[in-house]
Amino acid sequence: QAYNCLIHFYKRYIEMDLSKKNSYGNGLLFAGFNQDQSCFCIGTETGFRIYNSDPLREKERQDWTDSGGSGIRYAEMLFRCNYLALVGGGKNPRYPSNKVCIWDDLKKKIVIELEFSSDVKSVRLRRDRIVVVLETMIKVFTFTSNPTQLHIFDTSPNPSGLCSLSPSSTNSLLALPGPKPGHIQLVDLATTDSAPLDIAAHDSAVASITLNIQGTRLATASTKGTLIRVFETVSGNILTELRRGSQPASIFCINFNSDSSLLCVASDHGTIHIFSISEGTKNKQLQPSLASASFLPKYFSSEWSFSKVEIPGGTRCICAFGQDNSIVAVCADGSYYRFVFTPKGVCSKDAYDMFLNTESQPGQ
Repeated sequence: QAYNCLIHFYKRYIEMDLSKKNSYGNGLLFAGFNQDQSCFCIGTETGFRIYNSDPLREKERQDWTDSGGSGIRYAEMLFRCNYLALVGGGKNPRYPSNKVCIWDDLKKKIVIELEFSSDVKSVRLRRDRIVVVLETMIKVFTFTSNPTQLHIFDTSPNPSGLCSLSPSSTNSLLALPGPKPGHIQLVDLATTDSAPLDIAAHDSAVASITLNIQGTRLATASTKGTLIRVFETVSGNILTELRRGSQPASIFCINFNSDSSLLCVASDHGTIHIFSISEGTKNKQLQPSLASASFLPKYFSSEWSFSKVEIPGGTRCICAFGQDNSIVAVCADGSYYRFVFTPKGVCSKDAYDMFLNTESQPGQ
């Protein structure tokens, strides 16, 4: 199956690393969307698979069960083109955990290898760059047959491999954890001579970083997980503060829709919250009289989501906006959901499937 490279500007890859803990025993190690979220890729104990997101359809499968090592802990697509970045993992890794392997799905082989002195936490791809995230640094290379290292950026300890890379052809912005916990740095890879923009995003460590399509907005959450903050990337000024809830939560993903008017947030509370971030917001607030009272904590003036999805069984998931006011959820138990929501926030389940059980449909 060939994936023709499409020229679009889309949102960051959002992902789910299950290599350390997957209680479902289904062999799933990783799941993540491509840049426009039209596809998602999974890594398993036996290889990788690629699916169309909406409607769900298996597009490609690489199974290495009978050829020695087979486990894939991390996979990064490049839109729908034939290149994927792979990192081995699981019980019987296909590749070492300290190596990034660029797989050419036309040639069915590895065409680029990058080896490091420590484990690779994540990888981001642009058509002109390979960005490799290590525990305390991020390295940037040219995306060529013999990659050249261009930059090294130091970060605070980053075991989750947090990083967001703008895929826009007119914006080379890279968002990464700063040297100080709770801080985020924005670097323009086209003009790295200038100092990074430092944003003091949270008091506690950062748990999620997401750039929008154009690279003009940055959404963040901390390890506390109660607030999502949205910043303007040129100045670093905060634009809005959104409240997911009052109780701490682990944020699994944050994502913008195509025109950055909506934001979806998935957490370990088994929910996906949908926020409006456009003017004339649809978000809910507490009673206006309480919200405007200056003597009350900011909690009372927070903006809350206008719609919320409950994932059956509270399963860990990643989420993305689908077509026609819909949300797609890809879950750790191998389940797939599509929910539709009305402008008033009424949500209903529209589709359900088990993606690990689907059959490959070549050529579709």
